Amino acid sequence: MVQQEFNRIFGKYKSDKEIFHDLMPLRTREILLVAPAFDAFTLEQDGLLTEILFEGYYQLNMSNPPRVVNVSTAEEALLKLATRHFDMIIVMSRLGQVGHTELSQALRKANGRIPIYLLLNDNMEVGIMDRRRQELLRHYDQIFVWNGNPEVFMAMVKFMEDRANVENDTQVGLTRVILLVEDSIRYYSRYLPILYSEILKQTTRMAQDRNLDGMARILAMRARPKVILATSYEEALALSERFQDYLLCLISDRKFPKDGALDREAGIKLIRAVKDRNPHLPTLLQSSDPDKEAWAAALQSCFLNKNSATLGTELSRFFHDYLGFGDFIFRNEAGQEIARAKDMEDLQEKLRSVPVASLVYHASRNHFSTWIMARGEVQVAKVLATFRIEDYRDPEEMRGFLISVGDYVQRMKSRGKVVPLTGTTPREEANILRLAPGSMGGKGRGVAFTHALLSRLDMEALIPEANIRIPRSAIVGTEEFIRFIERHDLRQALQEEDDEVVKRRFLLGALSPELMEKLRLFLSKHAKMPLAVRSSGLLEDSLSHPFAGLYNTFFLPNNHPDLEVRVAQIAEAIRLVYASVYSKAARSYFEAIDYKIEEEQMAILIQEVAGCRFGDRFYPHFSGVAQSFNYYPVAYTQPEDGIANLAVGLGKYVVDGGKTYRFAPPYPAMDMLSPREQLRTTQKEFYALDMSRTSVDLYRGEDATLLTLGIQEAEADGALHHCASAWDANDDRIQDGLDHPGPRIVNFRNILKYDSFPLAQILQHALELIREAMETPVEIEFAVNLEPDPENGKPTFHLLQIKHQLMENGDVTLSPADLDPASVFLFSEKCVGNGVVEGLRDIVWIDPEGFDKFDTPALARILEKLNDTFRGEGRRYVLIGPGRWGSTDQHLGIPVAWAMISCAQVIVEYAMEHFQADASLGSHFFHNVTSLNIGYFTIPYPRKSSILDWDWLRQQPIVSRAGCVVHSRVEAPLHIVMDGRHTSAAIFTQAPAAESPEPEFPEPGLAPE
Repeated sequence: MVQQEFNRIFGKYKSDKEIFHDLMPLRTREILLVAPAFDAFTLEQDGLLTEILFEGYYQLNMSNPPRVVNVSTAEEALLKLATRHFDMIIVMSRLGQVGHTELSQALRKANGRIPIYLLLNDNMEVGIMDRRRQELLRHYDQIFVWNGNPEVFMAMVKFMEDRANVENDTQVGLTRVILLVEDSIRYYSRYLPILYSEILKQTTRMAQDRNLDGMARILAMRARPKVILATSYEEALALSERFQDYLLCLISDRKFPKDGALDREAGIKLIRAVKDRNPHLPTLLQSSDPDKEAWAAALQSCFLNKNSATLGTELSRFFHDYLGFGDFIFRNEAGQEIARAKDMEDLQEKLRSVPVASLVYHASRNHFSTWIMARGEVQVAKVLATFRIEDYRDPEEMRGFLISVGDYVQRMKSRGKVVPLTGTTPREEANILRLAPGSMGGKGRGVAFTHALLSRLDMEALIPEANIRIPRSAIVGTEEFIRFIERHDLRQALQEEDDEVVKRRFLLGALSPELMEKLRLFLSKHAKMPLAVRSSGLLEDSLSHPFAGLYNTFFLPNNHPDLEVRVAQIAEAIRLVYASVYSKAARSYFEAIDYKIEEEQMAILIQEVAGCRFGDRFYPHFSGVAQSFNYYPVAYTQPEDGIANLAVGLGKYVVDGGKTYRFAPPYPAMDMLSPREQLRTTQKEFYALDMSRTSVDLYRGEDATLLTLGIQEAEADGALHHCASAWDANDDRIQDGLDHPGPRIVNFRNILKYDSFPLAQILQHALELIREAMETPVEIEFAVNLEPDPENGKPTFHLLQIKHQLMENGDVTLSPADLDPASVFLFSEKCVGNGVVEGLRDIVWIDPEGFDKFDTPALARILEKLNDTFRGEGRRYVLIGPGRWGSTDQHLGIPVAWAMISCAQVIVEYAMEHFQADASLGSHFFHNVTSLNIGYFTIPYPRKSSILDWDWLRQQPIVSRAGCVVHSRVEAPLHIVMDGRHTSAAIFTQAPAAESPEPEFPEPGLAPE
């Protein structure tokens, strides 16, 4: 229960970096120094003040030291105030100088919001000014004395910042407060520089010990304790009450004013009063009388002799021993040291063996929270401070919790983040690891975003029957690609037409030694499963151009017993992904979208393959693609219901346009096809990773490590139980389950109809959450393992990738009732795309009268040559053909890749009585079509209300004919209208005549000019 409560509270707070950014909103940038001419000259010529501030900030790794502007007269000061902004004003005084009050009044009148500090020259001036002290404090925010000590300037700056920020920082970041009680200008002017120097040094050391990067170190400095000064008993008591929840310690003089008169025992009384409320608060009594140390001991307070020659050293020891800046010192009930820990790891180890009484001693005094706070762990300390001894069943439960809190906190802090891979990165954490710097690219950004989103959403509380995760992932940033190209002079590969030559040139290059070492660490310690090495281009999966399927993905068994061989395999995969950036297909795509391929930079996403091992093959029970917007809704479904495509085995089968099962997540039990259609179009084969070989030849291509297996192999593996049904030929129907003989139909009936796995519920929630977060329709790729997880016995839904799903833009309305059949060549009720296309005169079409479904590969080659001609001429065309475009299955349609028809502006698929296929909504081909807003129209069989006027098309002039592939060119440009909101489209034989403008008539009473 304690750990659950910790998790709940921890999640309520911002991350440490967010907190750090919110700390110290007021920081000193500009200082106006009003000094006598001699002092101003000295400070300016010697660079004393600027050097002090710069050196102080530099040594403490703090950014932006303040700038000092020196003036020597009131007139100059007022002129500067009138023309510039200042954060504070320091007025330096000289013995015998008059007009302090008048000067402050003039400065206040010029700008009443700026703090003004009076800096006396030396102790002699302090004695003289003491008679006017109360009067001067009505005009100055504080009085200090210089005495030639340059450190007082830094102390004054920090003191001003602390006074301005203490309210914000205690509330926002639980920043601790040091209350200094001292009425002597001389002593607090001496004491504050030492105090601030010690605080800043200790805070800097803690930041360095935690191996923070530069920005994080600077931000952590903002969480240092704040110092506030009180000069009377009443003021001190009021401040201790005001900040009692944040007090780190009380440092008090022995004598100072109480009830309007100097009280020699005021410090004793104050410590006693504060300890009555907080008996465990560290206190330090300071006095110039060493005999008062016994009084301090009686109050269980530390003591410091103000006249000590080792004042700084003794103060440093107090910080180390009592304020958490040094080692954590375990003490017994008598306060005697019994053990010490130097860091969090050491603390966890010591916690295992220290006596229970010591744990209670420290926990009851909030020492653990204080020590952690001193290390900048604001969020952790904030949560730990809420727990009390009574929150635990017994001290041993507290011990166990404290031991685990270090690891637990680290998990929570890195949860949802991309963390650099180091030798100490724990494998148990499901973080995304960064192997090289630079941008994460499109896929990498999507996976990182999903990781962060899932870490903040308790999806498994919503759907407790399943684990919802992303696979273990690592990212190689784009800087490795940039260096690789430059190091091996590979820009010239852009001129190479042969993809094989490009691949060989890239394989001759070497990855950086730094990346190779990270890969070695990743494979030896973290990656224990087969791996997918995916492209993650800078432009990939963007909102306007997703580049889907343009680059290579390689699957690796990751099973060779020699680590160095596995490292070489993954390095080869990375280089081949790099090479795919310069492939002919990629160059064609860049040309089509009017981009320069030099703009692309490639990151690499490495993911463990989601799946199970079945003998010598590895694959998930099923994979899929889901989209939040459905361009082809059927029956009572709406476009906003989305669509999902499922297939047994690796997801490559789905994105390559294989035969998948489609359903709308809100209506999982609804069959979109008749039983006979399901039988005809069911999945017959699937992809699996070949685990029988330890050596691989990736040069052969993406399929080098994959097996294409018949669906009966999945049944033999026991992977088809929840994914398929049987066809009963006698009764002409589907029988649920595999207990019946007959052909298998992959329709996921047990999952979608009987909810053996909550897939529909997961997809609905995931699509809704990601769509809301990205504020656009989205597409997700996923894989599911139905095998129980060893840790909790649940099946697992793996979210692999997310990307934007392009929506139609513009406002086009197409009403079928308003169409004139005489002017319409084609009308489709199923279209993708939105807008108006003008200027096309070329139509490339497959004549149904000469079409042979067994010749589709040959037709693809003819179309590719024709497309090359169009590319050379810079022309676009309308493409019309049977079956499914973009499928790799030659029996579903003409098997073209995008590069083979990249100049098509509108693509039409028509169905024939014996040649029909559903649109490949989850394929890379189809996603590229939609991303470029290519019109994609479907003419079903029978046509119903759709129109395709073959007679008109046959009458148009023919430019060329190769078998049934015809290229026609019409005389007048076509007028093409796509109504994306209603998924309808029409191709008109000519553009409508422009409407005549209405005649303009002059207003009554006015004559035309």
